[in-house]
Amino acid sequence: MDDAGTSGGLGRRRIRDRRGRGMRGPAVAPTVPGRPERRTGRERFDDLALGIVTEIDQRWQDRLGLVEYAVEDTPQIPDDWTSGTVPLSSLVRGTGATPTRLVLFRRPIEHRCETRTDLEAMLLTIVVEQIAELLGIDAEDVDPRYESD
Repeated sequence: MDDAGTSGGLGRRRIRDRRGRGMRGPAVAPTVPGRPERRTGRERFDDLALGIVTEIDQRWQDRLGLVEYAVEDTPQIPDDWTSGTVPLSSLVRGTGATPTRLVLFRRPIEHRCETRTDLEAMLLTIVVEQIAELLGIDAEDVDPRYESD
């Protein structure tokens, strides 16, 4: 027998799996070098958030004015933070020339969701509640899909 585990030297090559961790590398080879074939979790989150924000912003644009929407990985929590919870979003009202800014924090939101449906519902709830706060109306009036729990 030779090193490949076959007799006669011709046959299948052994696949090297040094530490029992299985196949390494991407599951799908990219068709365009340097660009992954599958979207990352961050890109999927951004697309989902963009869809929800766009729909609500278009519905309330005449009352909202200029609002900037952003997604950040995590909030910057000051050292003197006393709350036991991590914020899921931040709403900073605009003044004068600066627009209102609504920031969604991806990692804390994802941490609280088990499925894509949970994530979509959580994002909808957060955006609707922040827009309702900004407009000074009930969250139920902002979007008919909103369910208060």
